[in-house]
Amino acid sequence: MSVEPPKLTIAYLAQGRIRVRTGNEPPRTIDSVFGNSIREKAVRAQQRHSWKSAGNEGALFSGAVLWGKAARGGDIPLVITSICSSREAGGLFYSLESGSLCALLEVTQLGAEERRLWNDNRTQIRHISVSRATGDMVFSVLHENGTANIGVKIHGEGGLKELTEGDSFDTAPRWRPGDGQKIVFQSAGVGRNDRGQFWSLGPFSLQQLDVGSGEMTTLLENPKYDYLAPQIAEDGRLFYIRRPYAEHARINPLRVLKDIVLFPFRLLYAIFQFLNFFSAMFTGKKLTTSGGPKGQDMDMKQMMIWGNLVRARQPNRVDDEDADLVPKSWELRCRPAYGDTRTLAGGVLAYDLAPDGTIVYTNGNAIFLLHPDGRKEKILNEYMIQQVFFVAE
Repeated sequence: MSVEPPKLTIAYLAQGRIRVRTGNEPPRTIDSVFGNSIREKAVRAQQRHSWKSAGNEGALFSGAVLWGKAARGGDIPLVITSICSSREAGGLFYSLESGSLCALLEVTQLGAEERRLWNDNRTQIRHISVSRATGDMVFSVLHENGTANIGVKIHGEGGLKELTEGDSFDTAPRWRPGDGQKIVFQSAGVGRNDRGQFWSLGPFSLQQLDVGSGEMTTLLENPKYDYLAPQIAEDGRLFYIRRPYAEHARINPLRVLKDIVLFPFRLLYAIFQFLNFFSAMFTGKKLTTSGGPKGQDMDMKQMMIWGNLVRARQPNRVDDEDADLVPKSWELRCRPAYGDTRTLAGGVLAYDLAPDGTIVYTNGNAIFLLHPDGRKEKILNEYMIQQVFFVAE
């Protein structure tokens, strides 16, 4: 008698929504109860104060109109910035931002219940992850000066604590399995101009932090590459994404000359877009019909991933729906404790490890499984996937 393999549950973040797929069932969306309550409060507040702008010609220049939006609750800026699995079966954590507000929430039974763990109007957190052994949470804390530190939230306690400091961008932390409390993460130095303003990020290296002693150890670094999203398996193997480092701070003389030549045309284009906006606002018609919905779609085909703005790559064929969103040079690699490093897949944007050695990864437009025997399996297609996780069973 054959035994059916267990149904894997995978959660992923796509276009700001939490999506879940169990076994071969169609993916579904987990709604944010807290996010919906923010929208409902905003709608009620707008309804209470709507009389103030009724009949007021100046209302045409209210903030909502000037930004091209109607004053509706659905326009409240709200985005889910990161997700991860909890150690409880069917449990997930996620971070949410709305304006200056950032909140950390937990859902159980794949969305049946939701609990708010923390919220703040001054602190932004991303890249959350939880220890399967202790339930302690680790994440990156973003600051307005362009830096990011590694922070922790101890299970059962309410406050957050930052563990790293300095002029660096420390993100994508994960707890290391085994004895002690060690965290692996990616870190890049922050480059600034002569006025101290943020300019660019240096190449990402992989670091390990011993929470108890504060000792920092460099696991991988190379000025030619970014090393990203480290995870260590139970047997000590180090998994990570490697991509070529793009040195944005380097000045290209040809690009400078091009900018000088094109400056008058760009200035005229900016003036035209300004007039085009007011034409659309007062007459309901734009000065040009070029672009349309297709042009708007292209504007949305970008997202911030691992410190870089990633734009959707055009597929080679119209029907190539699972084309890589990132180049093949973004490689998922594995370095064992002893032996040579292997490349497992190309065009990898994010991934996760299961205790049995199965790997789930995404190229941004599809999700794949890498089984322990080396077999590769595509399990779904969806547009603009940012993160992917196994959900505890």
